[in-house]
Amino acid sequence: MKELNGRELAGFVKERQAYLVRSLRGQKIFPKLLIIRDSDNPVIVKYVNLKKQYGEDIGVTVVDKKVSEISEACDVVQMANTDKSISGIIVQLPLLDKDRTDEVVNLIAPAKDVDGLSQVVAPEKRIFESATATAINWLLAGHGIELADKKVALVGRGRLVGAPLERMWRNSGVDVTVFRHDSDLSLLKDFDVVVSATGVPHLIKSEMVSPGAVIVDAGTASEGGVLVGDIDDEVRKRSDIFAITPKIGGVGPLTVSVLFEDVIVAAEKA
Repeated sequence: MKELNGRELAGFVKERQAYLVRSLRGQKIFPKLLIIRDSDNPVIVKYVNLKKQYGEDIGVTVVDKKVSEISEACDVVQMANTDKSISGIIVQLPLLDKDRTDEVVNLIAPAKDVDGLSQVVAPEKRIFESATATAINWLLAGHGIELADKKVALVGRGRLVGAPLERMWRNSGVDVTVFRHDSDLSLLKDFDVVVSATGVPHLIKSEMVSPGAVIVDAGTASEGGVLVGDIDDEVRKRSDIFAITPKIGGVGPLTVSVLFEDVIVAAEKA
């Protein structure tokens, strides 16, 4: 069974990005990322710290701004939109008031929406795509897995991963079928590639997956304070699976790499 390790690929990307940032700094261009959050949830803090460390490693300044309410978050976004020193803006999700996510994210100027989450810009005109969706494409391509001749199942159609990934694949001519978390998942046995991004722990069971399948776990949830994915542990015990992401170090590391790739591009274009 092949492991779809994202950390190794991210390491190569990181080296190239560090070189690019040094070059930009030599031109007096200083990439900066603003992260806006409203929670001290350990999972949120962990992800923010990972991004801060990554930025430090490649020379990109990362500002972690915690806000106390949605109106403050909106004000921070609007000020950052006009701040020429800030290359990219992201909102670390989920917000405490999830129903007001669009209210904040849609305020981000397209040229600084490095997470690709704003719903204001039409898909065909957006500058940046979803970082996680792009990371999944990088992961598969980096491990030599072609989708052109495959039947692909996408479980979950959320705004962060599923919806943008479906759009990207359909635009590329990929044969993709979308399942909801409450669909008949036994039908996944008919697919060559299964990507799950629902945030429902252990959703994908071993009996749902066919021999020789490629499995990508892009779901994240907290179970007893531990981060878990959509793929049940029993799936990883099977020797007849062609390739699968590890429990830790699959899509996540590349998502951060894509995010900073977009920050660098935004700084170049500013």
